[in-house]
Amino acid sequence: MNAAVVSARLRATDPQRWRAAAAAWRRWAALAGRLAAEFPAHLARLGAAWSGAAATAAARRLAALRHRLIRFRLLCWQADQALSEFAAALERAKAAVSGDPAAEVTATRPPAAAGAGSAIAATADAAAAARLAEIATAVGRAGRPPGPDRPGCGASPAAVRRWWAGLTSGERQWLLCTEAAWLAARDGIPVTDRDAANRLLLDDRRQELERALAEAPGGPRRRRLLDLRRGLEAIADRLDGDAGPRAYLLRLDLTGEGRTVLALGDLDRADNVLTHVPGMTAGLASAGGELARAERVAVRATELAPGSATGAVLWLDYDAPDFVDEAASARRAEAAAPALRTFQEGLRATHDGPAARQTVLGHSYGSLVVGRAAAGAGLEADSVVFVGSPGVGVDTADRVRGHGGEVWATTSRTDVIQYAAVAPGTLIRDLAVAGAIPVAGPLLAFGRPERDLWFGTNPSDPAFGARTFAAQADAGHLGYWDRGRPALDMLAAVALGTAR
Repeated sequence: MNAAVVSARLRATDPQRWRAAAAAWRRWAALAGRLAAEFPAHLARLGAAWSGAAATAAARRLAALRHRLIRFRLLCWQADQALSEFAAALERAKAAVSGDPAAEVTATRPPAAAGAGSAIAATADAAAAARLAEIATAVGRAGRPPGPDRPGCGASPAAVRRWWAGLTSGERQWLLCTEAAWLAARDGIPVTDRDAANRLLLDDRRQELERALAEAPGGPRRRRLLDLRRGLEAIADRLDGDAGPRAYLLRLDLTGEGRTVLALGDLDRADNVLTHVPGMTAGLASAGGELARAERVAVRATELAPGSATGAVLWLDYDAPDFVDEAASARRAEAAAPALRTFQEGLRATHDGPAARQTVLGHSYGSLVVGRAAAGAGLEADSVVFVGSPGVGVDTADRVRGHGGEVWATTSRTDVIQYAAVAPGTLIRDLAVAGAIPVAGPLLAFGRPERDLWFGTNPSDPAFGARTFAAQADAGHLGYWDRGRPALDMLAAVALGTAR
């Protein structure tokens, strides 16, 4: 098919129709979930009022029907995933064609962008057709339990991936239906399957939270539960919504302030993956805002390079500090580092096709988490980025061991972190200067960025050795992701591997 015809067809294509079809499958999954949730109460009433062989047979029949509803939910989500990713690919293909100033030329000289758009669309069409055919084949098949050999708790993500790949489709479906909680947090399980497992658990988590709220008295405990509910509802709304990249739920934990790992786009099929690690006060209640920051980088990267699929993930699988005294200790970052390393290894292990470019971004205290993870054993990342950092636990960039060796850093001139999180010795010297020199002393002492911060050399200082880039002067501590500003463009370029 010539380039002109491809361009015309892509221009006429409406990806929103596919997004609407995906949303319809999500609604079917939600309806099946409501029906399945009624069964435990029915079974309890049945057991209380009826006994004997007939009652046992009826209970088994109801349990089997509930199992089928759960399988139906899984198939609905799999269809939703396939259609959502197809719609996203069509949008990128249309953007590639629309961005070509010569897109209307004839086939005698095919435009490059039309060719790129055609390739994106053709690849996506083949992938979606194959995934939908696999789902259709699974509809009439009953799942069955796998053998007894399973990876232990200490198994590497690569070992988990090999085990999962060795199962039949029916065995994987059976595990998802019956042991979702065991699969939901396992690095090495493909993103699409982890999403399905965690979505199955979401309703249970909401019910647990509502029961806890009904029993909780006033005070800090109730406020914490209300914050968790607000965050959980925001996550549920994002999972159900059809604006922006499809969301994948990879982790959900309601202990403490709550933990979650949320992906945007199918990371196992993306060309580029950005992992965003937030800092102080991050928890389930703030997950929506943190996810929005990660999404802006992925969206901007797609605008800059529609030929590449860029996914993003909010990694909030650690207990972020809430107060200054907690943030003054590296203990929570050190505890989080192994989990971040394992998560990044899991992304490598489950990825389909050529390896994706992996970028890990740490903001504020999250940069210390990334620094701890990238030191020592190293981190599966082609680039690491430190944004608004109080120090990363090491004093030079060559001690940050990413897979690709790229270390980037930026701190806005107006970011308070570089003035507030200074090293103790530096603070003493600054106080001495401020007190010794009348009028100008405080400005000389505290009016410039500090080189020595609480957790080591400022990674945005030339002495650290990172590749630094300028953020807008008025970014403060949270403005690095403002649309239309230079910092966001650079973060997107780093994710794409095109930053210079």
